[in-house]
Amino acid sequence: MKLNEIADNPGSRHARKRVGRGIGSGLGKTAGRGGKGQTARKGGAKAGFEGGQMPIYRRLPKRGFNKPNAVDYNEVNLGLVQAAIDAKRLDASAPVTAAALVAAGVIKAPLGGVRLLGKGELKTKLAFEVYHATAGAVAAVEKAGGSVKQLKPAPAAQDAK
Repeated sequence: MKLNEIADNPGSRHARKRVGRGIGSGLGKTAGRGGKGQTARKGGAKAGFEGGQMPIYRRLPKRGFNKPNAVDYNEVNLGLVQAAIDAKRLDASAPVTAAALVAAGVIKAPLGGVRLLGKGELKTKLAFEVYHATAGAVAAVEKAGGSVKQLKPAPAAQDAK
């Protein structure tokens, strides 16, 4: 193959439609847009506008509640922590904190803190320092001989939202 022999597949390139260039082109006068009105104009209809009918986003009821100062936590399962220890990315003798999990690559950023979840099996004795832990996670850590210290959410994390 030579550079001067490279070619596109047949039919892969199309010439641009040149509209509004006289009746002989087949796309003169209305330029393929039909008659008058909103659809003939540039911009067309507003998104979600239903021609004066009550739009669907106003016909449907509101549901739920969105907390204005909700805190985003990193949810970490015990199985991921055990995998990081098995891969020698996490030190079992040091306390497991958000900074240690970021350094080990288990989480990307500390966000508002760490929530410990009980999915997976923990075989190593570890000391966790997290903002929240489920009852199952606490039971699994204590069964392995470790401990869970629950920290209060940092006020700066709530204000950052």
